[in-house]
Parts: sequence; C-alpha cells; structure tokens
Amino acid sequence: MPDPSDATREMRRLLRRAQSTPEAAATTALAPAAIVRHLRPFLTERRQARIEAVLEERTTTVVPVVEGIVNTGNVSAVMRSAEALGFHQFQVIKNATDDTPFKTSRRTSQGAEKWLDVQVWDTPAACARRLRERGYRVVVTHLDDAAVPLATLDFTQSTAIVFGNERDGASEALLAEADATCIVPMSGFTQSFNISVAAALVLYHARQDRLRRQGYHGDLPADAREALRAHYFLQSVNRAADILARAQDEA
Repeated sequence: MPDPSDATREMRRLLRRAQSTPEAAATTALAPAAIVRHLRPFLTERRQARIEAVLEERTTTVVPVVEGIVNTGNVSAVMRSAEALGFHQFQVIKNATDDTPFKTSRRTSQGAEKWLDVQVWDTPAACARRLRERGYRVVVTHLDDAAVPLATLDFTQSTAIVFGNERDGASEALLAEADATCIVPMSGFTQSFNISVAAALVLYHARQDRLRRQGYHGDLPADAREALRAHYFLQSVNRAADILARAQDEA
C-alpha cells in the first residue's frame, strides 16, 4: 500500500518546482532583451523558432485554477493540458485542511510546470480576490440550478475557470466566491468526468471559442512576450546562470 507521506512529498515537490525561479533570473540584473541576446548563440535556430511559435499562441486572458486536488497525477495532467493549449498562468488553491491525504500517481506533468506561471493560494477567497483585482470573472465548473452550459461562455473575456477536487468537487468556500458556475454537457449515464479529463475538455473548448470569436488565441502584449521569451531562453540553455555571469563580468 502506498505511503501517504510519499504522496504528500510528491505534491509539495511538484508545486515547489512549479513556483521556482530559474537560477539565472535570480542572479542577474539583466533586462529580458539582454538575457535573450546573450543566450541566443547557445540555442539552435529550430529551438528559437519553437519558442517563437509558443509565444505566438500564449494567453493570460483565461486562467485555469484547481482547488484542493489530492491526486498528484491529476494536478500534473491539468498542468500538462493547460500548457499544451497555450494557457500561461495556472493557479492552485491548497486543500482546506492539512490532514487531507494526497494520492500518489505514476503520471507526470512532463515538465509542463516549468513553462507555466504558477501561483499557490491558501484559500479560495485570497485567490478569487486577487483574480478580481486583475479583472477576471471567476467561473466554477459545478452542477447547480444556476449553472450555464460551457458553450454559452465567452472566453475572449478575462476568465478564471476553476475545477474542484476529484472527491468532493468545488468547496462551499469556493462556490461563495464564484461569479458564475458552468457545466460540461454530457450525453451518457455517467454523471461526471475525471478532473483531468474535464479540465482538458474545458480548456480545449476555451481555446476553440477564442479562435471562433476573434480569429486568434495568443494575445500577450509585447512587453510580456519579451519577458517570457527571456524566461524560455533561461529554461532552455544549460548553465545559463554561468553564461550570464560571464557576460556581466565582461561588460
């Protein structure tokens, strides 16, 4: 039988990796453009082209949020789907109580967390307050009398789409913060999707909705794109900190 403490450590490692700042970014005062200039010779043209293609499709208009997820594999899977579909920001609301047991999993994020901007919150209220300050409406995937079909939402508007945990769904505290609730229509006898499947379906729909309504998905402004380009270069170059330190010494 798996040791619950192993699952707890696994979840903490995942969230710590997701929130970590690249060593080079922490040790250099260089502007993003300078970081890119110094690291560019160490990347192949193919890798640089891939980074530009990813930047073109990145958005922060829609923010995936997960609350109280207890299975590390599910958190990893949602991160992986979010990153693959071009969503840059990712919010995690921790379990309401520290004694909620985590479940370990063989599934991994495939490193998706290092390409995401991940924030972790202690409470739904703190997360929702910050999102609203930044102009987002908070939409929780939850079946209730007021829930609207997913297809009625306009994802060209700033939207935080929230997924409750695998066992209990969205908490009462989270629902109290919701501006709206929505459902993913289902045609079978099954009453719900696995959280990772639900998130993948919703995020894919959000991307397609944005393409249908406005003709594009990615919408980062120039300054945000420049900063993110530097971050991706830092993540893609081995010993980037040493390279940048030498560049500063030689300046």
